[in-house]
Amino acid sequence: MQPNLHKFKTYLCSRIMVGMLMVLAGILGLNACEKGPGQPAPGAMPTPQVSVITVETQKVILTTELPGRTAPFRIAEIRPQVSGLILKRLFEEGSDVQTGQVLYQIDPAPFQAAVDNAEAALGRSEANLAATRLRAERYKELLRDKAVSQQNYDDAAAALTQVEADIQSWKATVKTARINLEYTRITAPISGRIGRSGVTDGAIVTAYQPLALATIQQLDPIYVDVPQSTAQLLRLKGGGHSQDGADRNKVKLMLEDGASYPLEGTLQFSDVTVDPTTGSVILRAVFSNPEGILLPGMFVRAVIHEGVNEQAILIPQQGVSRDPEGNPYALVVDAESKAGLRMLTLDRAVDDKWLVAKGLAPGDRVVVEGLLMLRPGTVVQAAPFGAPPAGDSPNPKSGTGAPPQKQSEGGA
Repeated sequence: MQPNLHKFKTYLCSRIMVGMLMVLAGILGLNACEKGPGQPAPGAMPTPQVSVITVETQKVILTTELPGRTAPFRIAEIRPQVSGLILKRLFEEGSDVQTGQVLYQIDPAPFQAAVDNAEAALGRSEANLAATRLRAERYKELLRDKAVSQQNYDDAAAALTQVEADIQSWKATVKTARINLEYTRITAPISGRIGRSGVTDGAIVTAYQPLALATIQQLDPIYVDVPQSTAQLLRLKGGGHSQDGADRNKVKLMLEDGASYPLEGTLQFSDVTVDPTTGSVILRAVFSNPEGILLPGMFVRAVIHEGVNEQAILIPQQGVSRDPEGNPYALVVDAESKAGLRMLTLDRAVDDKWLVAKGLAPGDRVVVEGLLMLRPGTVVQAAPFGAPPAGDSPNPKSGTGAPPQKQSEGGA
């Protein structure tokens, strides 16, 4: 039995080896059938696949966004023009007041007395005027007959002139007293919103005191003051861009919370003096503020319309890289499907794209995807940006872009 068992084991081992060799040959044959004619040979580097965009010129509206602060259109500090006792405050703090509205009432009693005194003195002078004039006229007739001396006539004429001057003086005094009496009613010089009061009822105030009683600010319209560097100002004035007359001086506003202010403003003027510490000038825009959304001192961002670039070149920001020195560049694909390096001059960011000033021309194909480890001179396989990969192309036998499993489900 021992020789038969040994022969059986030898036969079994030989059959197992044959089976393994057949399986291995089948696997190798299957791999050989699956490899297409266009695939690279084993060990060869595949051709890099990149996505490109073709550069085209387009019309772009250029804007500049600058930080700024709001300022009241008009502001008036309320101060008394006469000294006295505040009898009553006649406004509500934080309310809107109108021009001529009475804000404070100073005790008018002493000023009324001054008016009465001046008027009485004026009446006394006017009463003396008639008698003094008659005396001067009578002396003039008597002087012709040599009935009075020349000195008597001169004294009568001088007395008449003095009375007339006194009348004019007292008229001016009456006018001044009435003006001071009117000043006891402190009124609003402008319309606007009044702040808190600096004094209360019963306070003693003096004429033209340093401390303002209250402050009125006109908020509709309202100013927005924006500092702008002189370089930006020169670019704004001489940028060579075409201007749209309807929108040339239009300004939009972004609030602190990022919301857009619903009303557009108008660029009013730029300051004529450059701040030596910051190298900037102040641009002032005026905005309507009917709802009172904008308050003085609020931080905002102004979007100023610069002009229109009719031949702008925009490329996605992901297609721009920078060298170790920070200079921007892009990779382009030439007619021989080779990657090439282009150094760029960038103007500014427009949304998610760069506005290119120099370095690209219409028709250039710029690489925006597949830049990793890509070097100039490398032969690449370029496809339009946003197109599906080659493996996702429609089945040519089916004539549709649906996956095979969908087709089989539809035919079932």
